[in-house]
Amino acid sequence: MNAEAILIPLIVFSSIFGIFFVWISTRNKERMALIEKGADASLFATKKKSFRNLTLKIGMLAVGIGIGILMGSVISTYTMLDEEVAFPSMIFLFGGSFLVGNAFLEKKDQSENE
Repeated sequence: MNAEAILIPLIVFSSIFGIFFVWISTRNKERMALIEKGADASLFATKKKSFRNLTLKIGMLAVGIGIGILMGSVISTYTMLDEEVAFPSMIFLFGGSFLVGNAFLEKKDQSENE
């Protein structure tokens, strides 16, 4: 077995662990410093984000990517455009446009709820 095959995953996972460790320890040190200075504990309360529209967003992105792949195939088959250009451009175009559409839907839903 090659040494690179062992070292690469080890380096990747240790880097991810290191990033999270530094982030959590720095956050803890900041909070302890604020507590020592007499800050209010309600400062640390995080607001819960609404994940109600998350499934709609993921679904719309998936549909956009699917249509982008389909349109990339159609464009590369029936035009002179290369596959290397047709597929990524259509995936980004349709995926992005469906995310923009989702943003408009969320904005409309938020304005109706207020």
